[in-house]
Amino acid sequence: MVKLNREFTINTLEEIINIPSPSGYCKNIVGHIESISKNLGCKFEKNNKGNLILEIEGKDNSYCVGIPVHVDTLGAMVRSVNSDGTLRISTIGGNIFSTLDGEYCNIHTRCGKIYTGTILCNSPSIHVYPDAAKKERIEENMMVRLDEIVSNKSEVEKLNIMTGDFISVEPKFQITKSGFVKSRYLDNKAGTACALSIIEVFKRLNEKPNYKVKIIISTYEEVGHGCSNIPEDIDELIGIDMGCVGLDLACTEREVSICPKDGSGPYDYDITSKLIEIAKINKLGYAVDIYPMYSSDVSASLKGGNNVKGGLIGPGVNASHGMERTHIDGIENTIKLIYLYLTD
Repeated sequence: MVKLNREFTINTLEEIINIPSPSGYCKNIVGHIESISKNLGCKFEKNNKGNLILEIEGKDNSYCVGIPVHVDTLGAMVRSVNSDGTLRISTIGGNIFSTLDGEYCNIHTRCGKIYTGTILCNSPSIHVYPDAAKKERIEENMMVRLDEIVSNKSEVEKLNIMTGDFISVEPKFQITKSGFVKSRYLDNKAGTACALSIIEVFKRLNEKPNYKVKIIISTYEEVGHGCSNIPEDIDELIGIDMGCVGLDLACTEREVSICPKDGSGPYDYDITSKLIEIAKINKLGYAVDIYPMYSSDVSASLKGGNNVKGGLIGPGVNASHGMERTHIDGIENTIKLIYLYLTD
């Protein structure tokens, strides 16, 4: 079995987790991944949308396997400034607002300044508001309290905070002694760390995959169109996103999930069967699960009319789109599966 560089994977994951990147505000994280790619000696290009495409030369470059991962996350935008100096917000992606109540955040202004604040319900104190405990945590009932001396709209506008400014949420990255990785936005920065680790493995071992590989760092997955267009030379896509945990699902945080079908429909039969066979033969920790309320960058590519076939895998993630958690075992099982798929 291939020997992995756990330190590289964990350090890379922590670095990219801590770079704010709500959908549409990914220039900083894409720039950081460009630097990682240069250090690994990997060729790359960027398309007009802002997606980064990293290329690994294969033994046979007449066939190309694409690996889409996404670095864009949930977040918010300033919708308007309230009369009391708080900010009304507009969601980016499928936030669970009950998990955002009380979270620290950053407001990224168009002039380059960053202000801190806290996302709160409009009834934030049980000593003041009779509905504080019962008020529904939904977008229209949430606001941002700025950490600035402001009490009205005019004072906020003097800070150059305006409608359309991005709001990012503190991820609170932690790794426990038992190997759990706790953080927001493991969806899908854990998958991105897996893909970058694949590049590191091939470089360190001085190996080549069987075919040319293009890793697509997508920047609009959370809003549905991240990989709607892809390089024309890609023949198939193996998406690395998160695996879901809960309900009747078999996957745990310590396993790699193989998804035969999600809310967009079935994935390619032969690719899915091969992934299952490889995981079984090599005794990887894996599960096969259907995700009816989920779609991926592979889904976006197929809906965009690209002539490819696709599969989907990823480390199991608990409490997705909330306070997420995975395990280093699930991440490493994912890296091993994609490595074996590319060298089988």
